[in-house]
This record gives sequence, structure tokens and C-alpha cells, in this order.
Amino acid sequence: MKYEAVVIGGSAGGLDALEIILTALPADFPGAVATVIHISPDSDNYMIGYLDRRCRVTVKEAEDKEMIQPGRVYMAPPNYHLLINSDRSLMLSAEPRVNYSRPAVDPLFETAADAVGPRLIGVLLSGANQDGSRGLRRIQENGGLTIVQSPETTRAPQMVQAARAACSVDHVLSPEAIGTLINRLFG
Repeated sequence: MKYEAVVIGGSAGGLDALEIILTALPADFPGAVATVIHISPDSDNYMIGYLDRRCRVTVKEAEDKEMIQPGRVYMAPPNYHLLINSDRSLMLSAEPRVNYSRPAVDPLFETAADAVGPRLIGVLLSGANQDGSRGLRRIQENGGLTIVQSPETTRAPQMVQAARAACSVDHVLSPEAIGTLINRLFG
């Protein structure tokens, strides 16, 4: 199976795991990555610049109507859901909060599952609610690969526990092992 894209979502504690995963990706990573980490609506998005400096792949804030490109990490901006259209363009939405969050993980995962189908990898990280479980199930139903962070490595295990209850997750791994697996799958 040749994968095309990775979607990653998380909340409390998810940023630490995201950094470990993204810093494992090579500069010539052949897939696109879209991420949602629950952030405050008035966040200055410091984390994008921080991750871009730390990573070999380009990390940037997602822009509406932007076409996804290999070797790039697109992060949802504050107060917008990040969606992926069937033509592989990004869409920012100010629709109501999902699971108390905007950006939320489920809208990204569900739209990516519909757009990319079996060529998608979904990764759910640490977090304190159920966001992402419905979307991870959709990824699996559409033939994509599902990965969750191992609960013992999370700061808040509720998101990964909800996902494991919602579907039979393909892999339960530490952040380091997630980065290694993604590289091997895209190898």
C-alpha cells in the first residue's frame, strides 16, 4: 500500500508527542501531514514556528484553498477547523465547536478519510476528551491505517481510550515508535 497523507490529532500532552513524531520525518518525506492540536482561540501559534525550526520537514499554518504538498506539515490555525477536500485542497471552517473545540480532530479525520481513503494514516495522540475517536473509526472504515499513542506514554489517556473503544485500532505505540512506523510505511 502506498500512502499519501497522514493526519494527526491531539490535545493535552499531544504537542510533546507531535514534536517527537515530526522531528523523526526526513526533509524529503514523500507524504503530506495535516494536524490539529486543541489550542486557544487567541493562541499566537508559537508552536508552528517552534516546530518548523526543529523539524526537517516544513511546518506551516494551513491556508484556505491551499493544495497539500509532500514534505509539508499543515497545522490548523486558532479558532478554525481544518478540513481536506476531495481535490486535496485544504479548507478552513468556522463552523461550531466539535467536542468543545475549534479546531477539532474529528472534522479533519473525517474529511481526510473521505478524500484520501485507504491511502491515509490517522494518528491520535494524548488528550482529555473523546475528540478523534469518531474520525479514527471513519479512517478505518475507509480502508486507512489507524494508530494511537500508547496510554502509558500520554499525559491524558482519554482520547486514545475512546478511540480504542470506537474501533479496532491497527497500532498502539509510543511517539518514537509512531515516527519510526510512519517513516517505514512511506519508505
